[in-house]
Amino acid sequence: MKVTISRKEHFNAAHRLHNPSWTDEQNNAVFGLCNNPNYHGHNYELYVRLTGAVDPETGYVYDLKKLSELVKEEVLEKFDHKNLNLDTEEFRHLNPTAENIAVVIWEKLRGKISPDYELAVTLYETERNFVEYHG
Repeated sequence: MKVTISRKEHFNAAHRLHNPSWTDEQNNAVFGLCNNPNYHGHNYELYVRLTGAVDPETGYVYDLKKLSELVKEEVLEKFDHKNLNLDTEEFRHLNPTAENIAVVIWEKLRGKISPDYELAVTLYETERNFVEYHG
């Protein structure tokens, strides 16, 4: 029997979508307002899901308190109230699109969670725009 558990978190971060090898005109054409040289911010909603077998001794798939602490350490403490382009190593040379942010979060968590669990990350950049990554 496999069950999926979920943890929802929230963080605020600024970023600029920009490809330094392109002209300003090309960056503006592709990224529009998201290419603002003064950056812009989002209130991100993050959903982390683990799927696995229920432990017969605890009744848990995974301790949600432990998952909460892991997300806090690996994601919130590093990205919340940061400028992703300027304040984080992960995005110093990687365009901080929602897609790339979700993959980076997944990779950070995957390294700390046993491969016995299926891991999925869903990141809402806005109420209507979100990405999902399963690895």
